[in-house]
Amino acid sequence: MNYYIGLSLAATSGMDSGVAVIDEENKIILIDKLYKMSDVVFFFENFSSLKNSKICVSIPPDKTMLEGKWRILSKPYQLVSTNENIPNRENWTQRHSNRGSDYLNELISRGITVNRFDIYITRQSLHLNSCYKDRSPADCKFLQQALRYEWGFNDIPSNMMPMSHCEAILGAILAKEYSNNPENINVLYNFRGVDVIDIKQNLSISTDVYNFEKDLLLR
Repeated sequence: MNYYIGLSLAATSGMDSGVAVIDEENKIILIDKLYKMSDVVFFFENFSSLKNSKICVSIPPDKTMLEGKWRILSKPYQLVSTNENIPNRENWTQRHSNRGSDYLNELISRGITVNRFDIYITRQSLHLNSCYKDRSPADCKFLQQALRYEWGFNDIPSNMMPMSHCEAILGAILAKEYSNNPENINVLYNFRGVDVIDIKQNLSISTDVYNFEKDLLLR
């Protein structure tokens, strides 16, 4: 049996990273929190079915930057790094963190399928983005209920789950789709030697809905 592992990797060890393992029937085998990279390594090295698993890990944002409000606001704009008048000291314009990249490349060298994903892009592609503040309790509850009722994860409890757990399930969904239907997957770019993938369209929504949305954009 194949297993699909999603890891919502946090930017630092001070924040929780969620890990979720699902099977072919969308049954949640395991869901947990990890903090340090040593915890992540320990989990993968001690997972008995690692060779029969497909892994998808999120790309955490880079929190290392110089102090200053304008630098924080300018962080998402990579074009700033091309301006010779604004020196890129301490890589403050780097949007994504390299945390865990070396270990993921090591797993790939051992023949294990590993991909990465962008949480925000994937939520939009799966039509799981909400109108609530990002990672707020309302946003977390929305994502949790959508995964339960629209994607068939009946094991998800009715009480509030950590957001990292819900985001880890997104990675497991992508890993499963990449394994079963690779033609439905787009490779967005390559980050530190690992492909960043995303789904082409939400498989839970009919084509008529997509055509309706395209008509709205053309008007």
